[in-house]
Amino acid sequence: MKRIKVIRESRGLSQADVAKAINVSQSCVAKWESGGVYPRAQLLPQIARILDCTIDELFKGEEDFRG
Repeated sequence: MKRIKVIRESRGLSQADVAKAINVSQSCVAKWESGGVYPRAQLLPQIARILDCTIDELFKGEEDFRG
């Protein structure tokens, strides 16, 4: 989910902005961005809406990050 960071930053949003909008902690967003964990599936539509992108865009290139 490293794309979350790329898209978030391109939109001028902070981790705190995203966290507040979907009612999770900032550390959750940081973990998603570091690739440590994935967000719960039910949060993906909200994340995409906040970042003004599609769910597919959140995963685009994700196969490049998997080892």
